[in-house]
Amino acid sequence: MRTATLYRFSLPMETGVVLRYQRLKTRDGFLVHLQENGQQGWGEIAPLPEFSKETLEQAGETATTWLKQWCLGAESDESELPSVAFGISCAIAELQSKLPEEADYRKAPLCNGDPDELIVRLSEMSGQKIAKVKVGLYEAVRDGMVVNVLLEAVPDLALRLDANRSWNRVKADGFAKYVNPDYRHRIAFLEEPCQTAKESLAFARDTGIAIAWDESVRDEGFKVEAQKGVAAIVIKPTLVGSLTRCCQLISAAHNAGLEAVISSSIETSFGLSQLARIAHWLTPATIPGLDTLELIQFQLVRCWPGSTIPVKGLDELEIAWCS
Repeated sequence: MRTATLYRFSLPMETGVVLRYQRLKTRDGFLVHLQENGQQGWGEIAPLPEFSKETLEQAGETATTWLKQWCLGAESDESELPSVAFGISCAIAELQSKLPEEADYRKAPLCNGDPDELIVRLSEMSGQKIAKVKVGLYEAVRDGMVVNVLLEAVPDLALRLDANRSWNRVKADGFAKYVNPDYRHRIAFLEEPCQTAKESLAFARDTGIAIAWDESVRDEGFKVEAQKGVAAIVIKPTLVGSLTRCCQLISAAHNAGLEAVISSSIETSFGLSQLARIAHWLTPATIPGLDTLELIQFQLVRCWPGSTIPVKGLDELEIAWCS
């Protein structure tokens, strides 16, 4: 016999979290719980405003329809809504004991705040020193100077940079101008520096700064292929789709000699813990990009190891639907 429950959550964000054109005040979504023959599986469905193509309401309606069919015994196709496809596929994988429990809780820390304090914190990191810097929010020249200072101050540091397609070629070149050519190989990759793929590829070729595809991975017709200057693809499962789709992308990236990086879409501690398990399972040699836990004021049901952020339990959530 199959049963299912869809829980709805709304967790307050820390102040100052801005996504493109709006301030994100709460992180909203659903937890899906499947039960069959004494087994159970869970998943998080949390479309990200400004980035997901589906709204929260659409995700809830679609998930409810899928769950009703599943409870009747149907083997429904994957949802066309990425957040729904991902959350449900995780629940099915747990139900069928296909999602390993082991997790990769390493994370590339997001660099922000006072540069002097940041340098101390990065210098004291143990193990492989990889950090992430958001660029493109301020002047490109300023970004280049900040990146150069970090690479100069911490000689064993590698950086992942993310520009979100925010620069034209002139601004991108202005950034590169202020990064010492001797340090550029320590930029693991710069995600989507320019507004078009063609410009980004030319930028990588001309500057020697490796790039990665992020938004492009979600564009219709995207194909993973080896290209000069491209080092990686960034996979955000909530925005990409099911575990099957993520596995296909990871396999294609590795076959093309590219790194595949599992990255967050500001999931809750619940969703992040599943991403950590997926990263350990599918990309064990690569540190995932999961340093978004502290953007939300509460953890949700499952906790991130070592975190002191308060936790909201299942009994505090609204039941949106149950069989």
